[in-house]
Amino acid sequence: MTLHEAIQQALLKAGKSLTAPEIAEILNANSWYSKKDGSDIKSSQVGASIKGNPHLFTKTNTLIGLKTTEGIIAKKSTPKKKQVSVNNIGLDPKLLMKVLINEKNFKSLSECEKNIPNGPGLYAVRIKDPKALDIVFSNVLAERNHTLLYIGSASKNLQKQFFEQELRAKGHGTFFRTMGAVLGYLPEPGSLIGKSNQNNYKFSSENEQEIIQWIEEHLIFNWIATSTDLNSIEKQLIKEHLPLLNLAENPGVINNVRVMRNKCKVIAQGND
Repeated sequence: MTLHEAIQQALLKAGKSLTAPEIAEILNANSWYSKKDGSDIKSSQVGASIKGNPHLFTKTNTLIGLKTTEGIIAKKSTPKKKQVSVNNIGLDPKLLMKVLINEKNFKSLSECEKNIPNGPGLYAVRIKDPKALDIVFSNVLAERNHTLLYIGSASKNLQKQFFEQELRAKGHGTFFRTMGAVLGYLPEPGSLIGKSNQNNYKFSSENEQEIIQWIEEHLIFNWIATSTDLNSIEKQLIKEHLPLLNLAENPGVINNVRVMRNKCKVIAQGND
């Protein structure tokens, strides 16, 4: 990855405009770009790359932002000096997908949870070691030569739809329900009787905590704050990478996953 590509990635992940020192700090904390002599990247080098790639970046006062794919300069800062969000910049879908899937960008939940924004975006989940799953699933990941479990989108709020619902069981997270089913947990019999939605089964509070703990120990995460083509990018990524636990739009659906989810539904509906 070149320096200007690493800078694009830093801005995309941040979801806002940044100063050159802030970008340098992010790059030095990651492994997206390394100098030949191994020394830290300086803000002056970031500035030189920005200046040398005017078709990619915009600079307003000290804030560096991303341009649109058509080369249209992003909105300038308001008098209140609000930072420009990538949500408003119509970024190249290929860049979005590249940054989201890049294994180097995935972190443990404790490392990333404080930075998950209250805005729309895409998210992806990987497993550290596929052997933590049943052999049927670990073999599938080995055959596909990746560790991707799930790709999703949050149309309104990553903090709520991704972190709280999918990773903390606060609501009706599809990934959380599927993860629990794959781990062998079952909902309380008849717990969906009388409910308007007969698909959103839930596990007991005790089981939810066990699933949450397993997620924290075994999974790593990445997200991008953007509203650019959420549905189309999500569908394209799923079709291209065949994540283990996605059912919708996934040509590589694992029948075992569908069977285990359906078993949970039947039990919760009181039909078992």
